[in-house]
Amino acid sequence: MDSSRPRRPGEPVRRVTELRASDADRERVVALLGDALADGRLTLDEHSDRTTRAYAARTLGELTGLTGDLAPRETQPIIADDRPVSVLFGRVRREGRWVVPVKLPLFALFGTVELDLRDAVLQRRHTVVDALVLGGRIRLIVPDGVRVQVTGRTVVGTRELRHRPADGGPTVEIAGTLLLASVRAQAPKRSLRERVRGRLGRRR
Repeated sequence: MDSSRPRRPGEPVRRVTELRASDADRERVVALLGDALADGRLTLDEHSDRTTRAYAARTLGELTGLTGDLAPRETQPIIADDRPVSVLFGRVRREGRWVVPVKLPLFALFGTVELDLRDAVLQRRHTVVDALVLGGRIRLIVPDGVRVQVTGRTVVGTRELRHRPADGGPTVEIAGTLLLASVRAQAPKRSLRERVRGRLGRRR
């Protein structure tokens, strides 16, 4: 089988970089290109060329290739990365517009991994975080409707799930081994208007 053949329309993607880009994804990239032009990192010709390519991009991979030399990886407008998340005696965070692999390997040795899913792309309704944590912490920020389940083998650990899942909504499963570890999942804080609206809705 020739793995280099072009992908047929409608065929399942093999890498997150092959996922289709949205208009919002293109605008995120264009905004960074504008900042780079304003502070001199790009010339007028470079900005014009990259902006044209951004608006014509069909996949996330095409977009990420336009900003790789303009900002550190963690501050890129779009992160399409299949690599494991790992930390050793420190803290690492994934946030913004990033694609969550169907199975995300995670390793933490006396460190903290923070996963902000508010603007993330969940490829499937069931995502598995395959964790190996020793003396570390997993912190998740999950939007309303997403459920977090901890199924991993836990030895002397704690879990705190303060999210707002919905019946039939996406699920993020924390599997693997958690030794002297803690898992905390929380939903974003609601504004006063959202809290009032939610109370009124429950009374109906």
